[in-house]
Amino acid sequence: MKRLLNTLYITQSDVYMSLDGDNIKLSIGEELLGRFPLHNLESIVSFGYTGASPALMGYCAERDIAITFLTMSGRFLARVIGQSKGNVILRKRQYQISDDESMSARIARNFIVGKIYNHKWMIERTTREYPMRIDVSQFKEISGQLSSIIQDVRACEDLERLRGLEGQAAVSYNKTLGQMVLQQNEDFYFNSRTRRPPLDNMNAMLSFAYTLLSNDTAAALEAVGLDAYVGFLHRDRPGRASLALDVMEELRGVYADKFVLALINKKVVNKDDFYKKENGAVLMTDDARKKFLKAWQEKKQEKITHPYLGEKISWGLVPHAQALLLARYLRNDLDEYPPFLWK
Repeated sequence: MKRLLNTLYITQSDVYMSLDGDNIKLSIGEELLGRFPLHNLESIVSFGYTGASPALMGYCAERDIAITFLTMSGRFLARVIGQSKGNVILRKRQYQISDDESMSARIARNFIVGKIYNHKWMIERTTREYPMRIDVSQFKEISGQLSSIIQDVRACEDLERLRGLEGQAAVSYNKTLGQMVLQQNEDFYFNSRTRRPPLDNMNAMLSFAYTLLSNDTAAALEAVGLDAYVGFLHRDRPGRASLALDVMEELRGVYADKFVLALINKKVVNKDDFYKKENGAVLMTDDARKKFLKAWQEKKQEKITHPYLGEKISWGLVPHAQALLLARYLRNDLDEYPPFLWK
């Protein structure tokens, strides 16, 4: 299993990144902000873009250290990676399946089963642990609806119908998500998913978490030799890492949503960590992003037992484990792609 290294997050918009020996040097004008050894890093994520030296980009590309550039709000701009070392036979198989909607649906339905199963698990766990804080009858009803949809998804071989079923499940799950906010309810409410831009504090955090998870998943897929931009559920679109979006579907609830809920319920963040722009977009402050990223790195280090592999790994390696399992399936080493079904 891959060794989990660190990700360096640069949250100031005017920082210039350069190479200094085997270190990355961060500076603003003539002021040196810091120097970090590159051998400890697996990726670099920069919010806001001032610049990066060609020497640094070349060094990182040769050593498989991805550099990702995002806007200050977390929207993806670009990613610098090295020469593709993927197995050409594996990628040709990926492209062949992606071009066949029927074959794509057989893989896509497992992504969706994993997503709905994990949403159901979150609902049932909340029902069990906080029966006095939620509408138990509604939670149980929605849990039953998700069970029924899972059965429909397992039998479905049509991509459009799969997307419809996934949409039904998302609508049901979203009715419970706001009730999972147990603290600071007035400041962190969830009525519906809004993005581009997020219109409330909760959606701002969810969008940020999904961006980080997508970046980690794309890196994991490239590491096992797959093309992160050619998906099965999400179809080809220029600039979109469609396969990363496919694989991260299983992890949206148990990884990203659960992480955001924990920050709110543990009062790591509060209403002062957000501000609203003139167009209604709600964004996190610089300090809030730093708190968020620190907690995200800590989350990635937490140990779990992978439900399919039976191995003890960190949360940060789950995208790598799923990427590896997907590659094995495409090589015909597995009869079916095993989604991440959290217990």
